[in-house]
Amino acid sequence: MNWKAVLKILGKILIAEAAMLLLPIIVAAIEGENTYSGFLIPLLILFALGIPTYFIKANAEEKKIYAKEGFLIVAFAWILLAAIGAIPFVVTKAIPHYVDALFETISGFTTTGASVLSDVESLPKSILFWRSFTNWIGGMGVLVFVLAVLPRENSGIIHAFRAEATGPTVGKLTSKMGVTARILYAIYIALTLIEFLLLLIKMPVFDALTTAIANAGTGGFSVRNASIGAYNSVYVETIVTIFMFLFSLNFNIYFLILTGHVLKALKGEEMITYTVTVLVSIFAIALNVYLSSVTAINSFGDAMRYSSFQVASISSTTGFSSIDYNGWPTLSKVILLFLMTIGGMAGSTAGGIKMSRIMILGKSTSADIRRMVHPREIITVKLEGEPVHASTINNVRTFFVTWVAILIVCTFLISIEDYGDFLTNFSASLSCVSNIGPGFNLVGPAANFSGYSYFSKIVLSLEMLFGRLEIFPLIILFSPATFRK
Repeated sequence: MNWKAVLKILGKILIAEAAMLLLPIIVAAIEGENTYSGFLIPLLILFALGIPTYFIKANAEEKKIYAKEGFLIVAFAWILLAAIGAIPFVVTKAIPHYVDALFETISGFTTTGASVLSDVESLPKSILFWRSFTNWIGGMGVLVFVLAVLPRENSGIIHAFRAEATGPTVGKLTSKMGVTARILYAIYIALTLIEFLLLLIKMPVFDALTTAIANAGTGGFSVRNASIGAYNSVYVETIVTIFMFLFSLNFNIYFLILTGHVLKALKGEEMITYTVTVLVSIFAIALNVYLSSVTAINSFGDAMRYSSFQVASISSTTGFSSIDYNGWPTLSKVILLFLMTIGGMAGSTAGGIKMSRIMILGKSTSADIRRMVHPREIITVKLEGEPVHASTINNVRTFFVTWVAILIVCTFLISIEDYGDFLTNFSASLSCVSNIGPGFNLVGPAANFSGYSYFSKIVLSLEMLFGRLEIFPLIILFSPATFRK
């Protein structure tokens, strides 16, 4: 284990979070809030931990990062950032108990959006900004931010980048990781700014800013108790819906469009499959809600409005809500559960299993069945017109089995305390491992996770980390074999 390389990168990440804490301090100054100590204490802790590790001396060989180091950097970084990032909530007494604050912070950084708060509107704006800003930081990834501002690349940093990025395969947009990171963040910032400016037309500045940054990370932390439904605006819902969909797309698509390859970007196999899935789900739920006798939606136009928003919110794993869908018919809930499982596209800020993995699972299973019938036939699994390597197929299957196992085990664990019914606990577990936020019944869009015990909140917090880091970094961290020579 090359500990010097691990500690040097961790030092840079901790210093980066310290710099990010300056923004809510500025918000506190603008709003005249006495919350400075809540941010200065973790800022000093981060500098105290980050600066000594940043200046660790290492030769060229000691700076090298291999796959194991990459996984550990990501796992340690996210745990440390959440542990220290929870301090502002406790110090300012916005969330007095540390476990609750840790749950809220992990939910923010992992872009889950699950909350223990029932009245967010009573909190200081600096705290609300930090809460939404964790969504934005976690959306693109902490390591990607550090890579974007690193003065020079570290040998093997691609391993850490792959450990944090989403999807079955991760590559570079350009020949250099630093340039790739800067391109990704430039696209990310540009889309965030565009949404912010569009929301300003109908929303206050603070609301537009926090909504835009929470939406960009597909995190869904709102500054209103009723989420986006509080604004009761078709315009706001339409803008948020569009950008929830845009942030659930692979960011490589935007790079291709910017470089003039528009047709290649829009004709991608995953892009078409994901878009069709979203559109079919919108129409199916709208029709089901409109025709159902259990809802009070009497206009098909209103049904399409609410369906479009909730499908975009769930499929992108953002978690914003414009209506309490707990009252929708069973078929609509089943479709939403299906979308919770899939999530968005690989290479996006969305959670879930990812559409590309679902496609690889489907194609490889179909190929296996064909081989049973025609043992001598040579069958190649392809995605986007390119053969999928056997190791990628195996990794996808391992990921899927492990993902389902985590979902089932965590559902059992949080059911021990006998809180809520099966749908409450299952949807809570599913929403956390898919990084969505709201589930159904007692954890629905009009409720929160405060009713769970500290034990269940710790279980769900770990599940959120497993979901955002896509399982393997944490498994490697907790494996004793990792630390053997």
